[in-house]
Amino acid sequence: MGLEILEGKCLSGHLERLTDLNNEKILEFVARYAEVCDPDSIFVRTDSKMDAEYIRKKAIESGEEKSLKIRGHTVHFDGLYDQARDKENTKFLITPDMKLSGLNCMDREEGLKEMQQLLKGIMKGKQMLVLFLCLGPVNSEFSIYAVQLTDSCYVAHSEDILYRPAYKIFKENPDIEFFKYVHSAGQLDENKTSKNIDKRRVYVDFLENTVYSINTQYAGNTVGLKKPSLRLAIRKADKEGWLAEHMFVMGVFGPDKRKTYFTGAFPSFCGKTSTCMVEGEAILGDDIAYLRRRGEKVYAVNVERGIFGIIKDVNPENDPLIWEALNKEGEVIFTNVLVKDGIPFWQGGKGKPPEEGINFSGKWYKGKLDAQGKEIPFAHLNARYTIRLNALRNCDSELDNPEGVLVKGIIYGGRDSDTWPPVFESFDWAHGVITIAASLESETTAATTGKTGIRKFNLMANLDFLSIPIGKYIKNHLDFARCLKKPPRIFGVNYFLKDEGGNYLTGMLDKRVWLKWMERRVHDELGAIRTPIGLLPQYEDLRRLFSEVLDKDYSEKDYEKQFSLRLPENIAKVERIEEIYRKLPDIPPVLFECLEAQKKRLQRAREEYGDYVPPEIFRGKGE
Repeated sequence: MGLEILEGKCLSGHLERLTDLNNEKILEFVARYAEVCDPDSIFVRTDSKMDAEYIRKKAIESGEEKSLKIRGHTVHFDGLYDQARDKENTKFLITPDMKLSGLNCMDREEGLKEMQQLLKGIMKGKQMLVLFLCLGPVNSEFSIYAVQLTDSCYVAHSEDILYRPAYKIFKENPDIEFFKYVHSAGQLDENKTSKNIDKRRVYVDFLENTVYSINTQYAGNTVGLKKPSLRLAIRKADKEGWLAEHMFVMGVFGPDKRKTYFTGAFPSFCGKTSTCMVEGEAILGDDIAYLRRRGEKVYAVNVERGIFGIIKDVNPENDPLIWEALNKEGEVIFTNVLVKDGIPFWQGGKGKPPEEGINFSGKWYKGKLDAQGKEIPFAHLNARYTIRLNALRNCDSELDNPEGVLVKGIIYGGRDSDTWPPVFESFDWAHGVITIAASLESETTAATTGKTGIRKFNLMANLDFLSIPIGKYIKNHLDFARCLKKPPRIFGVNYFLKDEGGNYLTGMLDKRVWLKWMERRVHDELGAIRTPIGLLPQYEDLRRLFSEVLDKDYSEKDYEKQFSLRLPENIAKVERIEEIYRKLPDIPPVLFECLEAQKKRLQRAREEYGDYVPPEIFRGKGE
């Protein structure tokens, strides 16, 4: 029956592309959803450049993308109300024996029944695209293979930019295991955007390693290998003893051109992209990393080969390397920007935007209101760009290395106006996992919620994507380094510390110095001051680094303002984090022990030295 369905729908020669794989599971998967979704035709993507070009052209012919003035550049628009990940309608399909308290779950049978009903005939009048892709470099212990079904050429085009093709790998390995994705944009309106947003659904079925996504085009919901895959990979990593993380991977250069690799996790609007794209260093990945132990060391890969990045505030001053890539010929997809005469405009870009053009609301003019009477901005705050990493001059040479790169340090960054210093190091792995990674918070900005200063807890910057219980996730991190003699160092950073007048205490470029300090620390080339929260830089080291890196004088007064320990705020933070975990089940007892020990250290210091203590007070009490 399956072959009969495929024979009637596959383009000429494309059924052979499927049967050549000699994989019954793939045939069954494609046939099942060809029958349910009922596309007019099926296109099977191989690794060839011709197939990639077919999809690019089809995206323009279908109206999902439009060509821009610079050769190779296109623009795609998501609908007015389809501009972000749909957290409410993203659900885990679980059976009664699965314990996933605190996550957005629903009964598996009920969810699958609803999904099959919504998928019925949804691709009628369209073409189904079958894609074979790889998460991570191919032919690697990190590799996870994937098959995506979609009726969106924009989604298929995006995945071609972001992920490595793997049809050849499937052909060579008939017994290959793979993640599965079924996506349909559903009915499209006159702007070629998803029409039935009220029926938008993103369902994750763990038993079949399948993600269903319908009536949406926004890439965070539809590009299966991105955040939907992270949820599947976290469960796979949990079973197999490695880590799937919402992390960048970057190379930081030290003396004599030494390159040291760091991973880093930051919640949104906390400096993640600006850190991994910092001038003078190398970027290997900006979003998702897999970490594995080999021998007594930790290695990482970038899951992707491209960037789906927020374009807001990308300009020649803030992000010169990205700006350069977005303004030269080559493959770039812009989303949800304003277009006028083939030129894209976005918030925080260069120059004044026009007062009319085409954007995610269709024809746009200054003062245009939505159905609720709210003014529609010329470009969305979450407008994006999609490019390959090798379009950047600072792309790291090891991007596709199947062995991965050796990780020496892990950076966790939050947004915090009054507690953490700009950079510090944990005492050891467990202390870092608990008091930095699992205690990560970010203060909201007007750009995120319209309100400022509300603290949002976001352990490891991965809370939105967890698919295992929080307690188990923390335990996995603690266990990960138990057999390692010298695990990666863990650091905390905070670029948003303010003085009493509300002024930022660090400059935009200061992170270049913090990175150099961390690089020297992992090679034991600089000392540190032991304080109740961890290890702080010494003034003389930072003064030298500011001079070397930024050609800037760095005063003791600035050092004291930035690194004085704010004891009341740090005590309040520990109490806040402890209260959050007290309400959650099955949290490892060591977490509470570690937090309590930190609180006692802070309280003793407060009793002895007062509320706000310069780091020099603690000198001689540690390293």
